[in-house]
Amino acid sequence: MPAVFDTLFGNLMVPTILFFVLGLVAAVVRSDLSIPEGAAKFMSLYLLLAIGFKGGHSLAEHGLRGDLVVAILAGLLLSFLIPFLAFFLLRLMTRLDAMNAAAVAGHYGSISIVTFVAASSLLDLSGMSFDGYMVAVAASMEVPAILSALWIAHRFSPERANGHVPARELFANGSVVLLAGAFVIGAVTQDKGMEMIAPFVVTPFTGILCLFLLDMGLSAGRSLLNNRHMLNPGLFSFGLLMPVIGALMGWSVGSVIGLQTGSLFLLMVLSASASYIAVPAAMRIALPKAESGIYLTLSLGVTFPFNITVGLPLYLWLAGLGG
Repeated sequence: MPAVFDTLFGNLMVPTILFFVLGLVAAVVRSDLSIPEGAAKFMSLYLLLAIGFKGGHSLAEHGLRGDLVVAILAGLLLSFLIPFLAFFLLRLMTRLDAMNAAAVAGHYGSISIVTFVAASSLLDLSGMSFDGYMVAVAASMEVPAILSALWIAHRFSPERANGHVPARELFANGSVVLLAGAFVIGAVTQDKGMEMIAPFVVTPFTGILCLFLLDMGLSAGRSLLNNRHMLNPGLFSFGLLMPVIGALMGWSVGSVIGLQTGSLFLLMVLSASASYIAVPAAMRIALPKAESGIYLTLSLGVTFPFNITVGLPLYLWLAGLGG
């Protein structure tokens, strides 16, 4: 058992996670530390471009294989099914009505691309490899959860749902477009492309991610402080329990399809994370009466900090048992 804790502690003691913790601490003590909005937007675009391009380049190096299709299908299945389990747990653990429970559930079937980027960086810092096509798996897991959430809302609260989300809101989300586009460009340009922009997408990556996670720590901490009145014990417990359940579902599916340790870890992270960008935008259109303060505070203020500080080391250790 001490060896387990040593491993978890070692995975936690990396600059990216510690800068996120610093942001949380700064928010809790109400520091005036802040990252300019324009800089935060640039860092977000940079990270999406870099992780997408490197993933595409890695795919080009290893070739298009059947395991790519299998992994994407696994990701689609997980993204579609997780909201149903999340909805059941929410109705069991909380007093949320069906509409709000459906809106929250959709967030937990989708993904946090920032958590995925932090996880891939943790693998790099640990010297562990992973399949480049996991970027494509991440992109594929944005939409199915939204569709599941809308079906649940219509099934259990039909009078309160708006009908549908325009296709553009589902498939033209900026983060998905940039991630998928950079992935394709990296795959098409191969080694020549990587050689040309490696000084931009490789060398400064970890440093920029540290700054970005510092900003995310500030945002998560302030969101939690400002909206803590919305979090009763049942909701708070769900925000901590659901990512672990999602990770275990990802672990089970990834082990069955034979993912290597690094890729298995990333699938677990994708299954454990909760969206706070794409899904909120869709829910505002499809379920306008749902309480945005509830689903945003849960995903950004509870689950995101848990995943970054505790979840990633835990999931990496579990992946090592099954990968």
